[in-house]
Amino acid sequence: MSETTSPQSLRAALRGGVTVFDDWYPGVANLHPELLRAVRAAATDAAADGIEFYVNSGWRSPEYQNELLREAVWKYGSEEEAARWVATADTSAHVSGDAIDIGPSDAAAWLSRHGARYGLCQIYRNEPWHYELRPEAVDRGCPPMYADPTHDPRMRR
Repeated sequence: MSETTSPQSLRAALRGGVTVFDDWYPGVANLHPELLRAVRAAATDAAADGIEFYVNSGWRSPEYQNELLREAVWKYGSEEEAARWVATADTSAHVSGDAIDIGPSDAAAWLSRHGARYGLCQIYRNEPWHYELRPEAVDRGCPPMYADPTHDPRMRR
């Protein structure tokens, strides 16, 4: 798959069993290396508990992020409501390679319970699948979650 793959095909490429070890997908390969190391370590340990991590979404191109935002505005009826679920390309941690959405729900639940030991934290209460690297969580635990992205000061650029 090339870097010029269309946003539409990137969406399809990360459905149906893409794991955190599948480097040939840009959505995995373009994640920040430290985030990828942490999530791979967690996935390896989760596998010992019979849990498999799949990547529902990882790195996103700015064009794809903008497409997701347009779809969310249509779905939710306003930019304000869409902002509870989808960030702009300028503020999205997915575009910078600093966020990963993990599925299925048992994998996200495992990561919710054990993620801090890897520095992986759920950031938003309304998105139990969305994880970002917080290295300080290894020693201090994950910081309090924001209710949704509209409460995250990083989204106010």
